[in-house]
Amino acid sequence: MATTGETKKEATGPVISGGHLVAKALKNEGVDVIWTLCGGHIIDIYDGCLDEGIKIIDVRHEQVAAHAADGYSRQSGKIGCVVTTAGPGTTNAMTGIANAFRAESPLLMIGGQGALSQHKMGSLQDLPHVDIMSPITKFAATVPHTERIADMVSMAFRESVNGAPGPVYLEIPRDVLDAKVPLERARIPKPGAYRASTKSIGDPADIERLADILAKSERPAALFGTQVWTCRGHDAAVEFCRALNVPGYMNGSGRGIFAPGDPHGFNRTRSLAFDKADVILIVGCPFDFRLGYGRRLRADATVVQIDLDYRNVGKNRDVSLGMVGDCGAILKAVEQAASGRASKGNAQRAEWMKELRAAEAKAYEKLLPSFKSESVPINPYRVAYEINEFLTDNTVYIGDGGDVVTITATAVEPRMLLRRRLVRHDRVGHGNRAALQAAVYGGDRQQLRDESDPLRPDR
Repeated sequence: MATTGETKKEATGPVISGGHLVAKALKNEGVDVIWTLCGGHIIDIYDGCLDEGIKIIDVRHEQVAAHAADGYSRQSGKIGCVVTTAGPGTTNAMTGIANAFRAESPLLMIGGQGALSQHKMGSLQDLPHVDIMSPITKFAATVPHTERIADMVSMAFRESVNGAPGPVYLEIPRDVLDAKVPLERARIPKPGAYRASTKSIGDPADIERLADILAKSERPAALFGTQVWTCRGHDAAVEFCRALNVPGYMNGSGRGIFAPGDPHGFNRTRSLAFDKADVILIVGCPFDFRLGYGRRLRADATVVQIDLDYRNVGKNRDVSLGMVGDCGAILKAVEQAASGRASKGNAQRAEWMKELRAAEAKAYEKLLPSFKSESVPINPYRVAYEINEFLTDNTVYIGDGGDVVTITATAVEPRMLLRRRLVRHDRVGHGNRAALQAAVYGGDRQQLRDESDPLRPDR
């Protein structure tokens, strides 16, 4: 009969199974939940998680498990964990892992594998998982021995948060996972003692240099991207803009850094700002397609890039100053370094802010006819406008598809960043939702075309 405890007394002393070593390593990292679909290759991990108090969420498809772990990681600030069985269990999760890779989301995936003793013999669901996962992860490896399991889990965690975060993959063969080894021979790294701090500010001389650049700037502009949220540097970004009187724009998961109406938050004049700014600060956002690979920035502007990953700095476009480190820590350090000298340019920057705010208002007025349109079929910009009116501070809005996101971004203003709080969409109060649904949908879920104003039935 299988034991449920993590150790068992034998003649040679306490022993521990591979699955319990996995769970201990996860617990040490602060993992409190795993997403999985039950499979024979990974059963002992479940036993270990139960003993360590780690919640197990068993889903119906591994793709769901990977996406759920990714979403949990982004919102909680912890490293998400997905556990899959061998073969299709692993390949089913690939889309979620690839998504986490492009989104720079820290994530650990543990995959099952046939026994090492059956290597290349055609064991159940045997596939070259490490080779398959390597292109879409920061680290992919096979655990060769039970004694090394906890050690290699901590190694994977270390790689996941090294520089710009991302997913990692660890394959554990069935016989390695199920075996028991003497506890004294298993290396179990101590929590907080197996990786360096991730709050680096880089070279202090560069902090002073950037502070000087900004103090002398008359028309600065800053763009805050996903890494600002990844670093939990959103508060530092807001304080930075307030202290130095810099207009801030948002991109990716950086949306929501500035609340609607914040005097330093802008969202409709980025092209204008980049065309006229003398200093452009890009924080945690690569020069990818969203920035025209860097070509959308003013050619002769002083461009400063801050990023967690040195490989992103200066990629696709030359920069005047490149800084590698924690986005929030760098912004805070620059704010402190510029204290007392940034105010010298406040008069010029105040006029710059006034110009941009006027342009924001003009851009909004230009969109109003589309926002208020009562045409049939419904103008998509009208939908975006109404969605924004419909949102509350607790609403989670999800835009599915590039066109949907592009259009709704013109009107939908995030009320706040989702700080470690997950909200079920079916439990959020939206006002008179029943009336809205009754007007928009009929019994066959088709839009009622004879409704005079289906988005505003109370008119």
